[in-house]
Amino acid sequence: MKNHKQQKQKLSLIGSVSLGTGVMIGAGIFVLMGQIAELVGDLFPIAFIAGAVVVGFSSYSYIKFSNAYPSSGGVAKFLTKSYGPGTATGTFSLLMYVSMVVSESLVAGTFGAYTLRLFPEEYAGYAAYLGVALIAIAYIVNILGNKVIEVTATFTAIVKVVGIAILAISGLIISGLPNITGTYTPEASGNLPGGFGFVAALALSILAYKGFTTITNQGGDIENPHKNVGRSIIISIVISTILYFILALSVAGGLSISEIIVAKDYALAAAAKPVFGEWGSLLTIVLAIIATVSGVIASVYSASRMLGMLSNMKQVPNLNKMRNLKNPALIFTVSLAILLTILFDLTRIASIGAIFYLIMDIAIHWGLYRYLKKEIKFNAVMPAIAIILDSAVLFAFIYLKYMNDPFVLIVALIGIVLIILGERLFMISHTDSEGKMHMGMDDEEMNGM
Repeated sequence: MKNHKQQKQKLSLIGSVSLGTGVMIGAGIFVLMGQIAELVGDLFPIAFIAGAVVVGFSSYSYIKFSNAYPSSGGVAKFLTKSYGPGTATGTFSLLMYVSMVVSESLVAGTFGAYTLRLFPEEYAGYAAYLGVALIAIAYIVNILGNKVIEVTATFTAIVKVVGIAILAISGLIISGLPNITGTYTPEASGNLPGGFGFVAALALSILAYKGFTTITNQGGDIENPHKNVGRSIIISIVISTILYFILALSVAGGLSISEIIVAKDYALAAAAKPVFGEWGSLLTIVLAIIATVSGVIASVYSASRMLGMLSNMKQVPNLNKMRNLKNPALIFTVSLAILLTILFDLTRIASIGAIFYLIMDIAIHWGLYRYLKKEIKFNAVMPAIAIILDSAVLFAFIYLKYMNDPFVLIVALIGIVLIILGERLFMISHTDSEGKMHMGMDDEEMNGM
């Protein structure tokens, strides 16, 4: 009876796809659309297809890992299997963690940008403060417990996915197919070699899909995890790709590229106005608010849970020793997100997140390709292609930022150096006399978190 009850509580494939799609089709799309158009002009709908191709190759490694080692450890578990306990696993895991916190900050800033469309223009400078307020609310919701988070996430996921689908399809029907010529030369990438701007923009379009990595954390909660986690990843990416492409075509049909670039922080609301009128713009803003609120709540939960898991795995200092704080992983996560929201604008936040994520993604593919040929059966060509594609996108994006906004590279480099040094010092202080670093959790403990 007990086993039957536990089995009934497991996520079905449909349930997993619903959750995965809800995470992927999130608030980031409300701001990334304009940022990508700023780099590639009227080719930005194609950039989402190209980004999906890159993510498709990337997903192969995650699917193989998930099929072989399904657990709630997700990315942290995969890195541990590849590199073992130590500086490399800790560094790459923290890069993933920081990219998740950056996503919180991006979504919180998006909330501020769209919410302020309801107020006079003189309040435009308060977007960051609204973002901080949302992060504080997300902290309170997370403190209240998993049940509140689950109910909130389920309701808002349905609303935002259905709402975005209706917005995309109806907008495309009304405005018609846009004229994509590729002749528009955006100022942001006009000083780059031919094609560089497009390849660099893929770093941002990939961000719109990176939510698929959270599906890997369902390994301990899904029926037939050795197959269904991978299936869920594939189906979620396909659904998101179709919806993103239709939405991008709808936006391109409603606004000129110059108008999209001017309104890049709230492009969807701006595109809805000429197509649907004031009511359409208002509904888009409301939809963005719902999506961003749910996105921040879910992201705070996921990121703080990952940090707590890394602490229990002894890859970062033991947060449980901070007995005077309730849920120190949550407090640290929220504090970092607030700091990023205050210090950086949306473009820079997205850029830092893209750089960190791509580095971690390359580490996942290399770990599979180099260290697990005997443990996992896979086609070596797939992770090799994923590494090449990720590296090309990362190089082009870094070059773009070097030409246009080197401050982003300085911040990213400082962050990476601090993470490596911090991990190295921590590992040295927690290594036994034989030079081994022992993990603190096994598969059963991970699945119980």
